[in-house]
Amino acid sequence: MTLQQLRYLIAISEYGSINAAAQNLYASQSNLSTAIKELEQELGITIFTRSNRGVTLTNDGTELLGYARQVIEQATMLEERYAPGENKHARLAISTQHYAFSVSAFMDMANEFSGEEYDFILRECSTGEIIDDVRTFRSEIGILYTDEFNRRVLSKAFSDANVTYYPLFEAKVHVFVGEHHPLASRSILDIADLEPYPRYSFEQGTTNSFYYSEEPLSHLPHKKNVRISDRGTLTNLLTNHNGYTLSTGVLSSEMHAGIASIPLNVDALMQVGYIMHNERRPSDLLLSFIEHLRAGIKQNPSVDEYLGE
Repeated sequence: MTLQQLRYLIAISEYGSINAAAQNLYASQSNLSTAIKELEQELGITIFTRSNRGVTLTNDGTELLGYARQVIEQATMLEERYAPGENKHARLAISTQHYAFSVSAFMDMANEFSGEEYDFILRECSTGEIIDDVRTFRSEIGILYTDEFNRRVLSKAFSDANVTYYPLFEAKVHVFVGEHHPLASRSILDIADLEPYPRYSFEQGTTNSFYYSEEPLSHLPHKKNVRISDRGTLTNLLTNHNGYTLSTGVLSSEMHAGIASIPLNVDALMQVGYIMHNERRPSDLLLSFIEHLRAGIKQNPSVDEYLGE
């Protein structure tokens, strides 16, 4: 077993395919395939299952990946200690629900980084994918929300994935509508006010469960539903059509111009936080991202309670 084999293992798990990992590592696909095959033969396990969509870690592969991460992190510490003058290729992967404050913190971290080489990844994806990304070490951190309705189910999912949830802030539920929406001038809304209008929500893929929804009160029945997969489409729908979505009330800079955020008259609170794998040691880059995430949240007036460190 070599460090190179372990680095290939980590890269393949993060990129989701041997071809993508090879391209980003400037290595040949055959070298990566051979390295993984030799590692499987040496250890007597199957690390990946292969399909037309890429590769997926087996249970044995996930366990091995955890050990590989620890070994490579220790090797990196040794390199940094005894070869401080060398340029390092920095890497950070983030998975998040569709929150603009996650993007802002990510870019603040990237703009602050002074190194000459880096590979930063931001994945806006479904709740189930976020948990799986952190479970399999594909991402260092996952950002999502919990509330009284989904917390029990998600806590079980976090435990099964060997991750810990760290709360960031709590906020009342808000309704996002376009500035020309019939409800845009209202100071507060009731659930009944929303009944005539389409409800926009993010599609959750194969884990299509109320408990995994990104929007609060998703379990309440609604006659008109539009499901989407990216934040740009949501912004377009809100600014040009008479639908609505429910969220924390934290608007991004690109949404301020054409979208109104109105409190919803319900007792429910959204708690946004992040998950990290219990076997991961946070890198300096990850700590920088979390610091920028907290800083951006502190400045937002829609946050009811900042939950601190």
